[in-house]
Amino acid sequence: MDTSVLYNIFPQEAFGAFIAVYFYLTGLSAGSFVLSTLAFVFGMDKYKPIGKIGVILATLFLVMAPLALIVHVGQPLKSWHLFVYLNVTSPITWGSFLLTLYPINCLIYAWFMFKENQKMTRLFGTIGIPLAIFVHGYTGFILALGKARALWNSALMPFLFLVSAMVSGIALMILISLVKDKFFSKEKVINRDLIFGLGNFLAAMILIDIFLVLSDVLVLLVSHTDAQEVAYLLLYGKFSFHFIWVENILGKVIPAIVLLVPRLRNLTTVTLASILVVIGIFFMRLTVVLGGEFLPLV
Repeated sequence: MDTSVLYNIFPQEAFGAFIAVYFYLTGLSAGSFVLSTLAFVFGMDKYKPIGKIGVILATLFLVMAPLALIVHVGQPLKSWHLFVYLNVTSPITWGSFLLTLYPINCLIYAWFMFKENQKMTRLFGTIGIPLAIFVHGYTGFILALGKARALWNSALMPFLFLVSAMVSGIALMILISLVKDKFFSKEKVINRDLIFGLGNFLAAMILIDIFLVLSDVLVLLVSHTDAQEVAYLLLYGKFSFHFIWVENILGKVIPAIVLLVPRLRNLTTVTLASILVVIGIFFMRLTVVLGGEFLPLV
């Protein structure tokens, strides 16, 4: 006798929106910290006005980011297990310690910066750069190790995360600097050289980001069947609007054109471009996390 058995079991999401928020906040933190070091570590005095803002934002975002992670795991009281039950081959183990060391370094760096101790500021700023890179880079490694997920399992993933972190960090810094100069400075005068300098930096990072995304999609298109299905999902499927229009057209291509064409570049357009970038990179995080696990495993 033939028997058919049906299971009403749906695949469980390993990650979700909270993880996308976590990735986004750690990226903003890393980008903000690196920008804060331009003057105090690399001696680029032009960017000194954003040094203190950068380290404050980096610390705040890094305090907020683990909250999204803890909410996602569902049992926050067991988070201490990550520091006791170690797996040295797991990026999550390394990330747990990085998420502890990095904010401590941020606070020390900020302390010496506000005390105007240039020697110690430079020291802890130098220490903080690799910490910031590792804190956000390891999140890309976590996804890249998901061998069954074609969108995640790419050697480009850590670099995509790092470059997009710089893109979002620069864009946010432009917006914060504009607000600070316009409403919270004594002169109420916007530092145009700083804004346009950051704008040039932002344009260059956007172009690198576009190149990495294009490379990733092209590899998916010519790879195995599962990878081609993911590429179709991004280009024509459920996530096509998020990926093509919000993340890349509105979030990268249009801002890049505005920032690179002198005739189009002014304070208003740079502001709008920065807003679009901040939104676009957030949708990038959502698309990577949710899109990567959308297709069921077979």
